[in-house]
Amino acid sequence: MSEHAPPSQDDDAASEESADRTPVTTGASSVVRALENAGVEAAFGVQGGAIMPVYDALYSSDIRHVTMAHEQGAAHAADAYGVVRGDPGLCLATSGPGATNLVTGIADANMDSDAMLALTGQVPSDMVGSDAFQETDTTGVTAPITKHNYFAGDADSVGDTVGEAFALAGQGRPGPTLVDLPKDVTLGETDREPGPAETPETTEPQLEADPDDVETAAKAIEAAEKPVLLFGGGVVKGNASEEARSFAIDHGVPVVTTMPGIGSFPEDHDLCLSWAGMHGTGYANMAITHTDLLIAVGTRFDDRLTGGIDTFAPEAEVVHIDIDPAEISKNIHADYPLVGDAGRVIEQIDDAMERSPDIKEWRDQCRTWKSEYPMDYATPDDEPVKPQFVVECLDEATDDDTVVTSGVGQHQMWAAQYWTFTEPRTWVSSHGLGTMGYGLPAAIGARLAADDDQDVVCIDGDGSFLMTIQELSVAVREELDITVAVLNNEYIGMVRQWQDAFFERRRMAADYGWCPEFDKLAEAFGARGFRVDEYDEVAETIEAALDYDGPSVIDFHIDPAENVYPMVASGAPNGKFALTEDQL
Repeated sequence: MSEHAPPSQDDDAASEESADRTPVTTGASSVVRALENAGVEAAFGVQGGAIMPVYDALYSSDIRHVTMAHEQGAAHAADAYGVVRGDPGLCLATSGPGATNLVTGIADANMDSDAMLALTGQVPSDMVGSDAFQETDTTGVTAPITKHNYFAGDADSVGDTVGEAFALAGQGRPGPTLVDLPKDVTLGETDREPGPAETPETTEPQLEADPDDVETAAKAIEAAEKPVLLFGGGVVKGNASEEARSFAIDHGVPVVTTMPGIGSFPEDHDLCLSWAGMHGTGYANMAITHTDLLIAVGTRFDDRLTGGIDTFAPEAEVVHIDIDPAEISKNIHADYPLVGDAGRVIEQIDDAMERSPDIKEWRDQCRTWKSEYPMDYATPDDEPVKPQFVVECLDEATDDDTVVTSGVGQHQMWAAQYWTFTEPRTWVSSHGLGTMGYGLPAAIGARLAADDDQDVVCIDGDGSFLMTIQELSVAVREELDITVAVLNNEYIGMVRQWQDAFFERRRMAADYGWCPEFDKLAEAFGARGFRVDEYDEVAETIEAALDYDGPSVIDFHIDPAENVYPMVASGAPNGKFALTEDQL
């Protein structure tokens, strides 16, 4: 705008909004103003002494605060909120045990590249290092598990620090950031208005790949006889699903996803082979094993995907697209490295290609593997309810845009295997860290982020549900419409499966028959509780739970002997997947 130009309507609106806000008078109010400037609408946390000034400033803000029952729940809820919303989630905790209780959730977000900002209270600056009450070196503890963390220095700059941390969490490869807030800083006087949430220019990621490298990769794709597209979590986090789908469909290339990449490509599409890895489909793993060109987008090639590094995609050259240059050739050598934003680089490659690869026979082969290794299961009348049946019934009873969260274990694998995902940001789970207890608080965060007409379903296990069950009280208090389906086999099921397969059935500390009756416990919390023991109860109970306008819990008593297959033994080649225990 020129010096003499009249103010715009947007400027007038911004001025009126600023005038309506409570003026900045302290470091704490500057923190809250920075969050408002960043567009934050919701926060999850637990009050405490050192963070109290920030909470006092939140009292006058329109930001919705959800008090969680435990700080771990706050971190998971913020994480899931960010996954579904596409913007960083926010969690708060006090110093010492409050901050350390966030650590699991921060580490989880870091492993899965989920954008999240954590604000932690800290003892006054002049007491740091004195072993004061509820003092912990929070920045030291969290340095290895954050994208970046900050120790706030003074009341004048703390708002800008918080804004920068928020912006950095979502920039480039997403991840968690943290600002540690000494109490003297948040109580300190200031009238300085923080600026917009911005990152330093030095942190700008590379968005487009080198044109010569793109040209070389494009020629390799054109010449490939058995190409496979591998879509990772970066496709979802980078909002590149539309570009990825168009590229696959336009060029007729079969698609495999990673577990974090579920939903990036519709699983009901003919080209989709679902997800690969330890418990991925047989046909996805066969395609990975036999491809001659693996076009990987936004994946870090973790061990649960690759199995043995030396045997992963043994016949393939690799095109690797990633916004983080540190991931290129970290685990799997990239023959065609392309650093940049997933969507932009896909479009670069598409523009550089003169023709699609001639791969009709390869597509036919992938369809053959689908028929040879189907994802099916038996439902004998004389055996307990199969968990796969429950997942499919839940899927059938809900819309395509339903958000599914999960804990970690067998139930997580069944959810990923037997729910047909067609949309990005509808699968919310703990992948890299494998955090039991993630599912319920994640459902709370997802519920606040999702559209009002979207269903939110948490598929949990008895062991995982018990770890964060206290958060059910939050769902009741906030009147959140979520449905929790507990696949209750009275075991830590994945541990039991491994003990049976690899430890001569010595089931040490895996038996969870001592768990409470979850339907009754749900009622005690104020939620609706249901119990299912028979097949003919499944569908009608699901409908009743979904129809209930509030939190409901269905305790599905499933077959305790059911295992998750296919399964690739740890470190084994992906093509050597087992369909029964005898094949391990």
